[in-house]
Amino acid sequence: MGKLSFIARRVVKGIFVLLAIVILNFFLIRLAPGDPAQVMAGEAGAADQEFIRQLQEKFGLNQPLHEQLFIYLEGILTLDLGWSYRQDEAVATLIFERLPATLLLTGTAFCFALMTGVLLGALAAARVGRWTDSLITVLALVFYATPLFWVALMSILLFSVYLGWLPGFGMFSVGAGYTGLEFVLDVLKHLILPALTLGLFYMAVYTRMTRASMLEVMEMDYVKTARAKGLAPGRITRMHVLRNALLPVITLAGIQAGQMVGGAVLTETVFAWPGIGRLMFDALLQRDYNLLLGVFLVSSAVVVLFNLVTDLVYTFVDPRIEVS
Repeated sequence: MGKLSFIARRVVKGIFVLLAIVILNFFLIRLAPGDPAQVMAGEAGAADQEFIRQLQEKFGLNQPLHEQLFIYLEGILTLDLGWSYRQDEAVATLIFERLPATLLLTGTAFCFALMTGVLLGALAAARVGRWTDSLITVLALVFYATPLFWVALMSILLFSVYLGWLPGFGMFSVGAGYTGLEFVLDVLKHLILPALTLGLFYMAVYTRMTRASMLEVMEMDYVKTARAKGLAPGRITRMHVLRNALLPVITLAGIQAGQMVGGAVLTETVFAWPGIGRLMFDALLQRDYNLLLGVFLVSSAVVVLFNLVTDLVYTFVDPRIEVS
């Protein structure tokens, strides 16, 4: 019952957080320069005032802001995220068509970053002061400081253009007609470069965090006691040092896991990956308010969900922490 009560309280808090985010984003987006009706009229080649007024009436843009907000909140309660001005399609349909691609990309990048980062960080801490530690630290610093777009472009030039090993754009080969296992393998080939590019930065963060946390834990009294008892160094590292050092890493990973879903805009744009990050970028250029708000809402919900999952993972990593 303790865990169920904790989850129920966190869900209620998460709902209020999402409500506050929706209201804040609604007004912030309206403060941005540009009018969706003027953008659509310009694209249609008819920018006269009468046509703009008709577009504003059609999409309710001529109503007061508080009425637009009320209509939008009422739609959210019925799981209606509104209508995309530019795409002329339901926002929920557009988002949930693109969301699986984003989850595949960010999920793969996150798993790669977390597992590789913890492994390298633990190796660096176990060999602190040696050449292995120096090499891992330098590599982590390089990947942390290198701009993401530069890594993306260089990986395309090297592995796609020059070597021809991997495809550089898209999610699958258009017109190839692959089905079944062939289609899965084709998607995986397209996934490698964007997932590695997105994951390298976070891998560097987890490497540095794991190394620093393990070095701090190694100085604790219970670790010194374990050494005095004659326990094997490998057992001390696994059972006493790494397990306790993972708590700050899990905290950071839980925060970043949700952020990656909405923060993959640059990676999806460079690699032409059909996810919600690129959808959000296009909606921003087109002043598609409803689509932008829908993407923000889904991204915020993912962040709240991952924060809840992170709190639950704590209890498995360290049984001394009770959610109740």
